[in-house]
Amino acid sequence: MNWPGGSLPISVFTSCPSLRSASACSSACSTTAPQNDHEYGTTIPTFTRPLSSRASVLRRSPQDREILRLALPALGALAAEPLYVLVDTAIVGHLGRPQIAALGLAGTVLSTAFSIFNFLTYGTTAVVARASGAGQQERAARLAAQALWVSLAIGIALLVLCEALAAPLLRGLGAHGRSGHYALVYFRIAAIGLPAALVALAGQGYLRGVANLRRPLEIVLAANVANVVLEVLFVYGFHWGIAGSAAGTAIAQAGMGIAFAIELLRPRAHSRQPRLAEMRPMLRVGRQIFVRTTALMGSFLIAASVLARVGDAALGAHQIAFQLFIFLALVLDAIAIAGQVIVGRSLGAGDAHGAYEAAARMIAWSVAIGAAFAVVLLALTDWTPRAFTDDPEVIHDAKLIWPLFALMQPLGGAVFALDGILIGASDTSYLMWSMLAATGLVFVPIAFLSLAFGWGIVGVWIGLDALIVARLATLGARFASRRWAVTGWT
Repeated sequence: MNWPGGSLPISVFTSCPSLRSASACSSACSTTAPQNDHEYGTTIPTFTRPLSSRASVLRRSPQDREILRLALPALGALAAEPLYVLVDTAIVGHLGRPQIAALGLAGTVLSTAFSIFNFLTYGTTAVVARASGAGQQERAARLAAQALWVSLAIGIALLVLCEALAAPLLRGLGAHGRSGHYALVYFRIAAIGLPAALVALAGQGYLRGVANLRRPLEIVLAANVANVVLEVLFVYGFHWGIAGSAAGTAIAQAGMGIAFAIELLRPRAHSRQPRLAEMRPMLRVGRQIFVRTTALMGSFLIAASVLARVGDAALGAHQIAFQLFIFLALVLDAIAIAGQVIVGRSLGAGDAHGAYEAAARMIAWSVAIGAAFAVVLLALTDWTPRAFTDDPEVIHDAKLIWPLFALMQPLGGAVFALDGILIGASDTSYLMWSMLAATGLVFVPIAFLSLAFGWGIVGVWIGLDALIVARLATLGARFASRRWAVTGWT
């Protein structure tokens, strides 16, 4: 997932071919006329099966086994990554209040820096899956090498930037006193692991692209085990305090980065030298995913900012729902990852019909899982907020938004699946503009109207639901038009 997108000029949307009328899209997709929305491919074949045949997705499908084969290890890797933060929190939390406060600040900055570069994973997956599906294994190997160079360059630049700006950045975020000192210590040591962490992102993208999701799970789990052992040794054995926690994390990330670098260099390629022409498709997709992610993250940041002005109870209730949203999204993200791989591979192989059928199946899976989450959340409305807090005002505000939070699950399930499908199809330009439109034209106005008219937390969460609905409408229209299903590699 990912977030302050600004408003977008209306002219951009009215001129965009992907937002033509439904009849125009239908006409366009009933032919084999050339489509130029992508860098890849030439034509979109005629599809004969109507979109309305959705009843079949409720029955067992031959695609289910492949979806599960990809989604389950992806879920394991996704669930393992947050353990870094949990382990740091558990160990540093016993050192004292200044230390845990320092981790809260420095860790958040580093996690954000890491998160916004997830385009290294998604961009690599999209281009490698398409090349692999087209049978161009040597090209996929060259793309792996280019992903290594790109991630390493960005990681080194990010490390230099973090080390140079560490003190003023943390001071600007409110760091002071002992906690400020500890935050600076942790930040500067842990930042050393950033280049390796970004190489790991690219490595995961490559392995996903060649449909090997077991290896990333093995590497990430090994890194987490190493992180636990090293942190316990450094913090409690060597008595290095918060510096030991940061060092353990940096070393574990370095090991993980080396393991993924080996995987990136394992396939045989005629040349592994940096080549801008080879990097360009990956960078284009990555840039557009970066903007989309930043707009999404910005939406949640604006929501928190508005609610901070409403009151502590509203902000606390929002934090409970938001963290649960992030946790539940892991399952839906795993299906989206399967979508990236299957769609990219199918389109690379020239099988647009197969890509569409698999995509429809993954949307159905995501909606069904999201609906199940919604039912459970509604059934536990009285209990769940109390598991996080004893404050009666926070519990009251959480109950106010709980139906909206539950409604977001099936809607978000469809949106996450569509994200993965369009990323796999390299249709990321549309993904970016639709995200900016939903953020700037839908959520931001509702959020600020909520503040101006006193709608409180309910108004903000109506805005978040409206954001998801707007994304579902735009992405759903794109999916139904099938303009994303461009085959081959040129």
